[in-house]
Amino acid sequence: MARLYANENFPLPVVEALRQLGHDVLTIREAGRAGQAMTDVEVLEEASSDRRAVLTLNRKHFVRLHHEQQQHEGIVACKFDADFERQAQQIHQNLEAQPTLTGQLLRVNRPAV
Repeated sequence: MARLYANENFPLPVVEALRQLGHDVLTIREAGRAGQAMTDVEVLEEASSDRRAVLTLNRKHFVRLHHEQQQHEGIVACKFDADFERQAQQIHQNLEAQPTLTGQLLRVNRPAV
């Protein structure tokens, strides 16, 4: 299962559902870094130093970061989905399809209704 670092704005119900699916998810708050106005670069570096992929809704900035520096433990860039359980399942399925997240950018979109 994946080791993930949930960005500050990532929905906690999705984090909890991913944990139920067996993923090791650490939130910025749990890491003691909440409210510190970390830059996206700092988030990516902190996640990578702990061998975790970033889990984020901040797609635009993290997609750009991936193209600028591909040496990271992975980025899972998601579109917001109010159906948290469905979003967790989609992330889980995308993660299971990857042999490794290192240097990878996964985009998880909300399904068309």
